[in-house]
Amino acid sequence: MTRPIRRIAVCTGGGDAPGLNAVIRAVVLSARDRGWDVVGIQKGYEGLLDTSKIRQLDRKSVRGITHLGGTILGTTNRGNPFEYPVRLPDGTQTVMDRSDEVVENARRLGIDAVVAIGGDGSMRIAQDLAEKGLSVVGVPKTIDNDLSGTVVTFGFDTAVSVATDALDRLHSTAEAHERVFVVEVMGRYAGWIALHSGIAGTADAILIPEIPFSTEVVCDKIMDRVARGRNFSIVVVAEGATPVGGELVVKGDGEVGQQQRLGGIAEQLASQIKVLTGKETRAVVLGHLQRGGMPSTFDRLIALRFGAAAVRLIEKREFSMMVALDPPNVRSVPLSVATERMKTVPLGSDTVLTARQLGISFGDRQNGDALPE
Repeated sequence: MTRPIRRIAVCTGGGDAPGLNAVIRAVVLSARDRGWDVVGIQKGYEGLLDTSKIRQLDRKSVRGITHLGGTILGTTNRGNPFEYPVRLPDGTQTVMDRSDEVVENARRLGIDAVVAIGGDGSMRIAQDLAEKGLSVVGVPKTIDNDLSGTVVTFGFDTAVSVATDALDRLHSTAEAHERVFVVEVMGRYAGWIALHSGIAGTADAILIPEIPFSTEVVCDKIMDRVARGRNFSIVVVAEGATPVGGELVVKGDGEVGQQQRLGGIAEQLASQIKVLTGKETRAVVLGHLQRGGMPSTFDRLIALRFGAAAVRLIEKREFSMMVALDPPNVRSVPLSVATERMKTVPLGSDTVLTARQLGISFGDRQNGDALPE
């Protein structure tokens, strides 16, 4: 006889994103409505390695958190139990596989299922833990919107809104001083934030990881504007964008078991633009501003819907699945499908075509004929 669901857990892993608390609230209220006990795993999966980080969640603990940024459970991008960082006696660092401890501790704590909220890395960990016997349901979170299987991830809309607001504000100072501003936004492998905010914020060039760019082509766009009496320009660049034949710009080598930290492409590009055009050029890095603050109405609603849908999947015992938006409904997809590839910007999409028709440069000499004022 199948054991009834009595206790579930929820965790948030990877980079934070607006809407995490809304998911937690929906999970807790939906589960409590079914008479289930709910615990929160603090700092990603670390709470299942150090069980002192497990906390009880009830209606009171999630009251008034829907609009809050961050996560009441905390998060980390250093808690992969399959490659957990360990410092050796000689001071050097290595990684070790502690995934069996996670599965065993979940069983010992009477956790019947885990709602894992995270991006591509967290969903891959969830899938690997599921293969070891942990009952998992995933909820897609990433401001980069690069997780496959869902039309959109929560956190993306808020990040784009923050970036667009910054571009709106920079336009006035750029025009007043006749400067070029190079604005760096997040997007390691996918240019969704740069593309959407760049179009909405009327940027003159948008540089994304999917399209290697030529700095000379970007400068041609800037000087074309100058020839038409438009003595300022706004260039939006994703942190993972690269010049033709170039490499990612990184900050250091990263820690053991961690990805390299990207950053610096805006500063590098601004210096090159100044040399090639003679224009006064400034770099602006939005960085973690895109992750912080209150989630937008759209992200709140999607997050709440995702959380409630995750509990419904647990009730039906549909594990190793991820909830996904397929407008107008929330459905589910296997975690294996959601993690099999990264969702990058389709270069033939109408969004990219719209940008080209508006005269926005992607740094690749394939712009439309329109020249916006």
